Amino acid sequence: MAKIIVTVAPTSNFHGKESNPALPEQPDEVAQSTYEAFNAGASVVHIHSRDKDGIPTNDVNVIRETCELVRKKCNIIIQPSIAPANRHDYITNVDDGLSALEVGAEMVSLDCGISVTPSKMPDKEGPDKIVRWTRTWLISTAKLIAEKGIKPELEIFNHANLEDAINLLIKPGLVSDPPSFNFVMNMHKVNQGSIEYSMENLTHMVRKVPPGALYGAMAVGPAQHACTIAILLLGGNVRVGFEDNIYYARGELAKSNAQLVERIVRIARELGHDIATPDEAREILGIKKK
Repeated sequence: MAKIIVTVAPTSNFHGKESNPALPEQPDEVAQSTYEAFNAGASVVHIHSRDKDGIPTNDVNVIRETCELVRKKCNIIIQPSIAPANRHDYITNVDDGLSALEVGAEMVSLDCGISVTPSKMPDKEGPDKIVRWTRTWLISTAKLIAEKGIKPELEIFNHANLEDAINLLIKPGLVSDPPSFNFVMNMHKVNQGSIEYSMENLTHMVRKVPPGALYGAMAVGPAQHACTIAILLLGGNVRVGFEDNIYYARGELAKSNAQLVERIVRIARELGHDIATPDEAREILGIKKK
């Protein structure tokens, strides 16, 4: 059986310490939490950043500081998000997150379809927040990522995203082999462009994956654990962490990201899988270590 790549998403672009005090926000906190998750078996870290006030940010200096602190602690694969920061004090620009391409990361996430979420202002409901990850933007950004020698992880929120990624990016050769998909599920209550987690939805996605491609899945909220076990049974990689779920069990806040990694690593091993180290994950993903 292929070795499993475990990704940890230790922080969030949405909720913060108000949801779980153990959630890391500042660069040093994210680095320490990542190091603990690395020791538990994670080989990739998916990163969002926050400013000194704990507000999501795309400030390249903050992202770079976080990445540098992580590198000093371990050789985990760093995968910054190129999503615009989820904040209410200015209108979202789809290119805000491209600052993450300038921090020397080996990998970035590439969201493959338009996102529509409600924007709650501090004192009232605001207009819907639309992130225009259009087909035109997707193609141009994939080319930019390739020019910089960075490996994209294709973030898939629905079936149309998957078909666009295959037809617009993979078939034209804009993504290096092997392409890597992450099925992002169960954001349907807050994101118009998302689908709920179910075995039917997940197995449909897996059946559509091109031969030789890598794939994994994660689900937001209470469906996270079921989804990660399901994708293991379907031969995929996994992602856990406080970005996706702040609980260990119903009504029980997780103590750390490492706790969530430890659980999925134990289950994967009980199912007969070995866990990929960061260097083994690089080889599987086709990443040349910088």
